[in-house]
Amino acid sequence: MKLERMTEPLEALTCNLKGSTFQDVNLSGSSLENINLSNVRLHDVNASHLTIKNACLHDVRISDCMVDGMTINGILVTDLLRAYRAQQTS
Repeated sequence: MKLERMTEPLEALTCNLKGSTFQDVNLSGSSLENINLSNVRLHDVNASHLTIKNACLHDVRISDCMVDGMTINGILVTDLLRAYRAQQTS
């Protein structure tokens, strides 16, 4: 199914959308629950104010991203990176 230039909300319940492609899509304000995102690639994404809770992040890789204000379990990622780099140069 191809959706193009639509501005209506979709409700997908108990669906298998494996192999789908989303390009230039606005999902702001969306709610995703019980979702399998394994092997998904996100590129050029605005994820500001995103909340991830009760998730398996095993082998997740984040690179070349702005992480100002990002926290993991309440700890600023910039602080974690700063501490890591200081330990590496010691």
